[in-house]
Amino acid sequence: MTNHWVDIKNADVILIMGGNAAEAHPCGFKWVTEAKAHNKAHFMVVDPRFNRSASVADFYAPIRSGSDIVFLAVSSTICSRTTRSTTST
Repeated sequence: MTNHWVDIKNADVILIMGGNAAEAHPCGFKWVTEAKAHNKAHFMVVDPRFNRSASVADFYAPIRSGSDIVFLAVSSTICSRTTRSTTST
């Protein structure tokens, strides 16, 4: 995990790609569940395997192995277009 626990606790959206934080970081994963409970955070897991993290996720994307770069490219394009359309006057 690359974020500080406080960042995860205060997040509105949490994305885990290619990992199982519930198994690998059980003490840190409690902040994900805290964010879901207190901030109504959206929790997304992108992984070819259905794992313990995916079982509590709001959104699970079972992508094929090796297609994560394509997933990120499409996601960033959609986010930038959505941001542009909502901020333009």
